[in-house]
Amino acid sequence: MTSSFLLPLLGGALIGMSASLLLLANGRVAGISGVVGALLAPVRGDIAWRVLFFGGLLSGGLLLARLRPESFAAPASLSAGGVVPLVVAGLLVGFGSRLGNGCTSGHGVCGISRGSVRSIVATLTFMATGALTVFLVRHVF
Repeated sequence: MTSSFLLPLLGGALIGMSASLLLLANGRVAGISGVVGALLAPVRGDIAWRVLFFGGLLSGGLLLARLRPESFAAPASLSAGGVVPLVVAGLLVGFGSRLGNGCTSGHGVCGISRGSVRSIVATLTFMATGALTVFLVRHVF
């Protein structure tokens, strides 16, 4: 019981500390869509930290897959839909990130902590849309 409470708390604290450290040390916001999106149109002198940041995310995921493979087991309801819904969902998330000028990590973790009204509104919109989607999937479709 204790680890089921403490591990997510520790993970959240590490994310917050990492985002704060990046902002303090580098003057950059740790929004994933912005960090990775800028790698598609790189600017000289602004590439190395982005590659390292993305590499750290990828390495962390690979390490977790190696140490705790059950973390990546898809629920039967998700795997029953196949790959197409996952691809569509991924494209919609990417489109939404560009439309909203950032993703949940940028707005929710970094923007709210900096007191950005735009990020507060965006995060409330993300949360409301997620809640509505869950309601519709469970009760309508």
